[in-house]
Amino acid sequence: MLDRRTTIARQQHQEIADYLRGLIHDGTLAPGDPLPSEAELCEKFDTSRGPVRQAVAALRGDGLISSGRGRRSLVLKAPQSNSFDALISASSLFAEAQQEAGERILRVAREPASQNVAEALNLQVNDPVVEIVRIRTANETPVLLERLVFPLKFGERFLALVPGEQPVHQQLFDEGVVIDNASRTAEASTATARQAELLGISEGDPVWRLEMRAFTSQGEPVEYAENLYRGDMVKAELSSVRGASIPVKFEIAAAQE
Repeated sequence: MLDRRTTIARQQHQEIADYLRGLIHDGTLAPGDPLPSEAELCEKFDTSRGPVRQAVAALRGDGLISSGRGRRSLVLKAPQSNSFDALISASSLFAEAQQEAGERILRVAREPASQNVAEALNLQVNDPVVEIVRIRTANETPVLLERLVFPLKFGERFLALVPGEQPVHQQLFDEGVVIDNASRTAEASTATARQAELLGISEGDPVWRLEMRAFTSQGEPVEYAENLYRGDMVKAELSSVRGASIPVKFEIAAAQE
């Protein structure tokens, strides 16, 4: 997991939400238990009801607690969510799964941006970018075929990348390049012969294809990624509550005639 210690002050509702998530994830609050009352949380964090209600709304959006509807919200039986870092960094994802992350670098190169890369990174076609292609392993088993593309200003530092170095996203963070938000698209697909060979599966086996665009808090694009996960080793879990926003959208493709 990436080290998130930073001098940037955190908003109080985030601190309260993290405190409550911790109680749920470590079992202090079990499914069916009520959350601490607003009054208790206000006293504990020396705050008003506004930040407390924001924190509770965040947990409801995560699917961790019930809607309450006039009474105290209850903890739901829900999967533990990933951290933000685990959804942008394979190293963090594997660490949260308590598996040892490894890598085999297939390609690191400076090259001109293609049309789709330029659109994803708000660049011009043929602007320089740095591309990293790797096989990522968990406990020495191939899990992910990873392609990361960075604008040259962020990616130039990786042109001398070697296996076993500090994770790419940790290097960015340590140098003050903080990925603040990201958008992702996932779809089911099947492995080509080359992809299957690299991932240790059979041609035509199911895979998850994930695309990601990552940005700083100012909206500057930092990274475009195309990741291919083995379908037999990755699953997604989602818990939701009626009335709360759900940051996932399913789309049905138009049937082909």
